Amino acid sequence: MSKLNRLLRPRSIAVVGGKPAAMVIKQCRLMGYEGDIWPVHPSKKYIEDLAVFDSIEALPSAPDATFIGVNRHLTIGIVEALAKRGAGGAVCYASGFLEADEEGGNLQADLLRVAGDMPVLGPNCYGFINYADGALLWPDQHGGRRLGIDETGVAIITQSSNLSINITMQQRGLPIATMLTAGNQAMVGASDLALAVLDDPRVTCLGMHIEGFDSIVGMEVVACKARELQKPVVVLKVGKSQQAKQATLTHTASLAGAHASSQAFLTRLGVGQVDTVPALLETLKLLHVHGVLPGYKLGSLSCSGGEASLIADAVQGRKVYFPTLTAAEKKPLQDTLGPLVTVNNPLDYHTYIWANEAGMTDVYAGMLTANNNLTMLILDFPHPEKCQADDWEIALSAFEAAAKRASEQGGAKPVLTSTISENIPEPVIGRMMRQGIAAIAGMQEVVIAAEVAADIGAAWNRPEAAPVLKAAGNAQRSDLTSVTLNEAEAKAALARYGVSVPQGQTVTNKQAAIEAAQRFGYPVVLKALGIAHKTEANAVRLNLYDADALSTAFDELQVLSQSLYIESMIQGSVAELIVGFSRDAQFGLVMTLGAGGILVEILKDSVTLLLPATRDEIQQSLLSLKTAPLLQGYRGRPIADVKGAVDTIFQLQHYAIQHAGQLQELDVNPLIVRAQGHGAYAADALIVTRTLQNNGANHD
Repeated sequence: MSKLNRLLRPRSIAVVGGKPAAMVIKQCRLMGYEGDIWPVHPSKKYIEDLAVFDSIEALPSAPDATFIGVNRHLTIGIVEALAKRGAGGAVCYASGFLEADEEGGNLQADLLRVAGDMPVLGPNCYGFINYADGALLWPDQHGGRRLGIDETGVAIITQSSNLSINITMQQRGLPIATMLTAGNQAMVGASDLALAVLDDPRVTCLGMHIEGFDSIVGMEVVACKARELQKPVVVLKVGKSQQAKQATLTHTASLAGAHASSQAFLTRLGVGQVDTVPALLETLKLLHVHGVLPGYKLGSLSCSGGEASLIADAVQGRKVYFPTLTAAEKKPLQDTLGPLVTVNNPLDYHTYIWANEAGMTDVYAGMLTANNNLTMLILDFPHPEKCQADDWEIALSAFEAAAKRASEQGGAKPVLTSTISENIPEPVIGRMMRQGIAAIAGMQEVVIAAEVAADIGAAWNRPEAAPVLKAAGNAQRSDLTSVTLNEAEAKAALARYGVSVPQGQTVTNKQAAIEAAQRFGYPVVLKALGIAHKTEANAVRLNLYDADALSTAFDELQVLSQSLYIESMIQGSVAELIVGFSRDAQFGLVMTLGAGGILVEILKDSVTLLLPATRDEIQQSLLSLKTAPLLQGYRGRPIADVKGAVDTIFQLQHYAIQHAGQLQELDVNPLIVRAQGHGAYAADALIVTRTLQNNGANHD
């Protein structure tokens, strides 16, 4: 049982302060909270008609939960008094702690010290609303409703109090069981809250708005529990832009981190990801009604070709798709619709059967029993104050009957949606939900929700990922100096770990270069050592086919460096990749795979993986690149040795992990991938380490 249970499901609530405390009492009463409420104030006699206690010590017993609505300085003493009495926990409403200034940082440290083992939400935190029990430590209005007996709902955690208020005001019919704000996460982080609410049997799934992860390990545990309990988690992670990162820092003192690394982390955990609040709410609604999806196949019904076209376009570039109907699936639909309707998926069933409940039921059921994972009916309702909806009522009844019929035959999950989000009335959403039908407001949102639900389902079908390799070692220290290996040193180090590199040699004179070329065999490549970005410095000469060409290249490059590097030129390149390892402030070393060579910065075609990555993850990442067709025999070209590339990348990862303590950066660009059976070679390599001055790093 979570140590937060007493705080989050209180039988007694103390409120400390003036106006905010009075609002907590008012909201608890409006929600029908049945426990004790004890106002605390040093001078007032009554607050909201309740007798006031002048101190924490004067309370009848230790409260399960306390809302502290006083300034940051007085908060410390209140927390200390509560901890001494054995209270169940507190919400620290005041701001001006670590997110504000140095004094606030010291006060936050004091708060943690005096709290001891008593959990404290915040500071800089609005608290929470428990809609299942009617318990609120919330100093403001909200738009939610108390859940009925035996009713379930979703849990939502945000790091923004105002965003929480906004979400409670939603009119999308999403039943919320618990709304929690995390604030500064000084003691209780978002992952702690997530673990506590996932344990609640009245919670079906969890949505999180995250500015910065409170704990990498904590989120890994959350993902494990979500999978174990079959309660999916969806995250709206902010911090894509520099402005968003800065807003995060000034708001909660959270570390936003690199967005690509955060996305890779959530993908690794099997956590759904969305980019907007509407997408978060609608995805939670779909998961609440239907849970995760076993696949990405969609079906669609509408009485308009315009709607059918819009929904078809909405899936472009996504994993969800509309499979072609088989002849057997088309026949019952064609029999009902007649020869004037072309049966496809998405299906425009026209208006020939509009208001014909039996005919509509047959068509809806026909699509719902096709081999899809989710089938939607697109239905925009008329304006409630200006129009009549009698015919739409017929369509609803037909869809309900069809969903019931399809359910008995193991059909697709039914969804009602609309082209415009506000065109599904909230009462209709609630009615559909009671019939086991998810009503998703908006075409874009239903496509996103379906893909996220399928993504989580696919992740749960894979083995659980290993814990992320933690940031550790010397590379985080500030008293270190960077050491960059030249290409010859870097390749020698990687070769000792099984990475395939071209045969090469450092040379300082022309004769040594010619002799090396004779041993290697032409063509060869000549490079100036000690230059990190050789292309920009014109420090590489390719395709040297004889001694004369080599001699000329030697004279040109010796101006740039006294030490040159000659190596065999890899022939038969099918594709060029970049493989990079860099250090992320939150996740330690992360791996980037992408299209390599001179176009790497132009194409920006890359994926990020956290360590350790499996061979399967590496291969799937390569095949997800926009340039992946080059690996698969594009337009008659040879098929690339993807296995060889994966093996080489895996060995590069092995090197990175073994040197995680001091490795700052490792780049192989390009990794030349040859045809099947001919391997992949590191044609260029850069290794940067951080080490104590005058203390050489070991790269073996």
